[in-house]
Amino acid sequence: MARNTKSTRGLGRGLSALMSDVAQDESTSQSPSRPDFSVPIEQVQPNPDQPRRTFDQTALDELTASIAEKGIIQPLIVRKSDGNDSYEIVAGERRWRAAQMAKLHEVPVVVRDYNDTEVLEIAIIENIQRSDLNPVDEAAGYRQLMDRFGHTQEQMASALGKSRSHIANLMRLLLLPDEVRNYLVTGALTAGHARALIGHDQAVQLAREIIQRKLSVRETEKLAKQGPAIKKRSVSGAPVPKDADTVQIENELSASIGMKVTIDHRAGEDGGKLSINYKSLDQLDDLLRALSGH
Repeated sequence: MARNTKSTRGLGRGLSALMSDVAQDESTSQSPSRPDFSVPIEQVQPNPDQPRRTFDQTALDELTASIAEKGIIQPLIVRKSDGNDSYEIVAGERRWRAAQMAKLHEVPVVVRDYNDTEVLEIAIIENIQRSDLNPVDEAAGYRQLMDRFGHTQEQMASALGKSRSHIANLMRLLLLPDEVRNYLVTGALTAGHARALIGHDQAVQLAREIIQRKLSVRETEKLAKQGPAIKKRSVSGAPVPKDADTVQIENELSASIGMKVTIDHRAGEDGGKLSINYKSLDQLDDLLRALSGH
């Protein structure tokens, strides 16, 4: 089957419409969808562009045991693939894998006519809904939805049942140095710890100290304030911290464009300087297009 690689949605489905097709609970939904029919399990194939590459074996074993006892309650969402009797998974690859382990011969499916763009979008949404997702991967999922599909934070908050502040605060975590983000992924730091380090010029050193001393979030916030996150010079030459409003504006702009934004406002004056740091020429191109309105 020829794949549709256009970024536009042929059927005009929005984020909320796509969300309605993503199963919130893969094994215990109280109001499961009605399948269109069941198909032999060997005629169902995973999505080759699925962004999720690893599956927790313990959770998969638990799902396998549930399916072996109760069957698949929530049908897989699929689309027609190459050949009349072949289907590609849009959502539900864990159920498909568990069904194989449980030695099921057929799986219930709901068939949808999604294009490639929508399939990838749903895969990202499904991953965001995972209960075991770490904060960095969740934030990266939101960033993908914004960059690849043009969704705003408000749209995502409404469709995903999250607050806008939750999404904005998580996306700010992507501004942290790689080492600090790795601590978040492994669970050495919580999102609360990491938020106190955003924009800090010694974030890595502080993160190591927080882990070593096993500090609480409140203790971390106090430690971060001992050295101002972003400094400027007063008339006397002594470093002074920026006011909270300026830092908040910096954080919101940084989360919105995915690049670090710094504002230097001259004390007692109306003017100042706004700096945007980009990590690659691709980011610079994206910024130039956004500023030019193209």
